[in-house]
Amino acid sequence: MLADCVGEPLPFPGAGSQLLRPLDAPRVVAPTSPAPASGWDLLLGCAAGYVVTGVGRVHELFPVLLPLKPGFVIAALGVTLYVLQQSGQRRVELLRSQTTTCLLGLILWVGLSVPGALNQGVAFDLLRGFTEIVLMYFVVAGSVRGVRDVERLMLAYFAATVVYTAVVLSRFQLSAETWRLGRLYTVGTTGYYDANDLATLIVTAMPLGLYFILGRRQWSLRLFALAGLAVLVVGQIRSGSRGGFLALLAVTAFVLLRFTTVPVRARVAGLALILGVVFAAASDQYWTQMQTLLNPRADYNTTVEGGRLKIWERGITYMVTHPVLGVGAKNFQVAEGTISPLARQQELGIGVVWGAAHNSFVQVGAELGIPGLLCFVGLIAGAFASLRRVARYALRAGPSAVGPLRLARSLTAALVGFVVGGFFLSLAFSDMLYTLVALAAGLEKTVRAEQAGTLRPRHNAPV
Repeated sequence: MLADCVGEPLPFPGAGSQLLRPLDAPRVVAPTSPAPASGWDLLLGCAAGYVVTGVGRVHELFPVLLPLKPGFVIAALGVTLYVLQQSGQRRVELLRSQTTTCLLGLILWVGLSVPGALNQGVAFDLLRGFTEIVLMYFVVAGSVRGVRDVERLMLAYFAATVVYTAVVLSRFQLSAETWRLGRLYTVGTTGYYDANDLATLIVTAMPLGLYFILGRRQWSLRLFALAGLAVLVVGQIRSGSRGGFLALLAVTAFVLLRFTTVPVRARVAGLALILGVVFAAASDQYWTQMQTLLNPRADYNTTVEGGRLKIWERGITYMVTHPVLGVGAKNFQVAEGTISPLARQQELGIGVVWGAAHNSFVQVGAELGIPGLLCFVGLIAGAFASLRRVARYALRAGPSAVGPLRLARSLTAALVGFVVGGFFLSLAFSDMLYTLVALAAGLEKTVRAEQAGTLRPRHNAPV
């Protein structure tokens, strides 16, 4: 499926070799004069602030900021400003797409699952938090006015991830007994990334950093991106996450095979640099942990009731027995402790772990039923399709559109990393996914306008 979402390889056709056709319109509109480059404004700042607090959770690293509730303030201000700025490229109707439709269907199903949930209070809590995420999807995607705005928000995503990772590495010194970030949950108070979640976040941010190394002229930004990538690689190793390792391999393969705007020698050199950092930072315990991927029969995930395979089997059972609305949003753990076969052991005085799904797709299917799972899969597939359309436009436009093509490739790689990492984690309602999806929607919106002639590509303005 992923291979169908990444467009065609280079070389570019010659400029003007064929007419550019709008993505959704049947005729070509004559291009207008290039609009002046737009800089930062308050709405875009709110979108970037949401990325920093919602995805990067930087405010949780510094408890003094928590009483200020920066996440809530930024979200409220951003939604208000977006409602008031319904003109030009910020009109909400420009976000009509499969992605948006599936997202609205998903939150509708979250709401419908509340009355029949095993624990209605838990389900309502998820509905409240997910409503904010959906609203900020519109703010992030809607605030984008051009390619430069997508770059700015991508930079916020990358920088916030680097800061979070750097602080974690500085606070958690590893020893022979604690070779990985197993106690990472102590960083946050209201929400947190454990070691596995952080590994997936890091993998989604790496392609964005690679974009700024390869696609920008400012050496200061390139040096920051290069240093940031080194920090992320070390954080990835220290996490000790096997799912994160598989996600990293998937992103690496995508970059090598699909970043066709970058010469092969540059891609190989970048891979060699990353591998050099990996081998320098990885301990013997790390490689021992990764080697268990080659011997699944010796892994607890395949042999015990609390392992991932057994959990997934029970999750599929919850979906089959509750096919329409599931067991209720955020109620997978409740189901494990109340209606699973293991729950009967509690009558014998045997403790039962109310564990997570450890798979984003199983999580949605069990909690929201088959319709919810279809909306979730459609959301991700729609984002891949949007980026594929952007890549096709850029290939038709020629070398002048190399910026949008690299953006599309970078965001596609980030989504590949999330899909692989999220296959082993319960991240179905995480901010990182919906931020990446919003960036994909915003990029397609701007490229559609460029193709229709209402905007021209601008790739020389500062980020």
